Amino acid sequence: MRLNTLNLNFKLRPRTHEGAPAFDLAPEPALRRAGLSCMLWEDEFYESGVHIAGRIRGLVPKVKPERVAALAVEARERMKLRHAPLLLVREMARHATHRGLVAETLARVIQRADELSEFVAIYWANGRQPLSAQVKKGLAAAFTKFDEYALAKYDRAGAVRLRDVLFLCHARPVDAAQAALWKRLAENELVVPDTWEVALSAAGRIEDGDKRAVWQRLLTERKLGALALLRNLRNMREAGVDEQLVFEALAAMKTERVLPFRFLAAARHAPQWEEALEQAMFRSLEGRPARLAGHTVLLVDVSGSMDAPISHRSEMRRNDAAYGLAILLREIAEKVTIFTFSNYAVLVPSRRGMALRDALDRSQPHQGTYLGSAIGKVESNCRDGYDRIVVITDEQSHDRVPAPKGKGYVINVASNRNGVGYGQWTHIDGWSEAVVEYIAELESVDSVSGTQT
Repeated sequence: MRLNTLNLNFKLRPRTHEGAPAFDLAPEPALRRAGLSCMLWEDEFYESGVHIAGRIRGLVPKVKPERVAALAVEARERMKLRHAPLLLVREMARHATHRGLVAETLARVIQRADELSEFVAIYWANGRQPLSAQVKKGLAAAFTKFDEYALAKYDRAGAVRLRDVLFLCHARPVDAAQAALWKRLAENELVVPDTWEVALSAAGRIEDGDKRAVWQRLLTERKLGALALLRNLRNMREAGVDEQLVFEALAAMKTERVLPFRFLAAARHAPQWEEALEQAMFRSLEGRPARLAGHTVLLVDVSGSMDAPISHRSEMRRNDAAYGLAILLREIAEKVTIFTFSNYAVLVPSRRGMALRDALDRSQPHQGTYLGSAIGKVESNCRDGYDRIVVITDEQSHDRVPAPKGKGYVINVASNRNGVGYGQWTHIDGWSEAVVEYIAELESVDSVSGTQT
């Protein structure tokens, strides 16, 4: 007689934090998942920032050096992340197989002067140690990018100062003017720039604490960049700044590189200026060359975990990123049908701008994450079919997620270890406009080659 015996050699399939079956990823896609939506060392809804950073460290030596270098560049240049690419390069410097690309990659991903000192701080996170030759070479090359304004603006007190980095990397100036500049940096004699940070610091020492005049001068003289303007609207409101000056600044701001979620976060804290913010946001969406032909179904995660802030210092939440991508997709899609999902799938009006944000946010309570049943609801509602379905989510579903019927994309806006948007889904990490451009580019290539996504 033959007995059935228990097989103890099986491999358990990974699951999301909410219990749905997930995919066991190879090192490279796992590194992309961890890195391209990562605000380094910031806790997310389900995982700590320390845990995510540790996962990145463990994955780097398992991925080919040129792929890690390319990912660091993509994280900085396309996803606009600052610290995650620095950690990737720091981990490359630990491993002999990866060190040959460190200098070139480091020089490319350092794009702000303060990233010079931030990289060294990351390098020394577990104790001071000598900088490797490749790291010194990369830092020295990056140092030559910055003029006096950039160096003075970001020469902040901290564990590592810019002058420390200059001494450590032994950078060589390209000419006499740069040599004189670096001498002033070494002697703490840089000309202090007229930035809003410097101006407000000085205003804080005024006896009556009046910051209103400082803000109004900065607005009048157009001294605030787009992001500084958006991030400080609440401060201006609290200081009683002349509203007309705010309107004029928003109308004149350069919006080409500002993503929709920045305007959404600003409007939450300065709702009385929402109309002006919306007009600026629409300007940021103009001139998009990519357009999604046909019928696009958009499925936006509004579960409770999406309400979490992106970082402890940020006023932006993950659902701001999701709503911003939805607003962008709404503008470039020829025809769009929009649903939200949490405990249920809910059809929402295909509005534009802030009205779409409101429709998404108020569509249902922000509770569980039942993506699998939501896709079933979408399929039953779209009986005439669609050309693509795009899901914007942190991928932490309670239920099993089926394969799409046709082209399916999952845009992941978190760094959780396991996710559901793989297999027959095209998986995209990040929340910049690059993820939307990727869909258009991919389908353009497919249409030329005659292949299916």
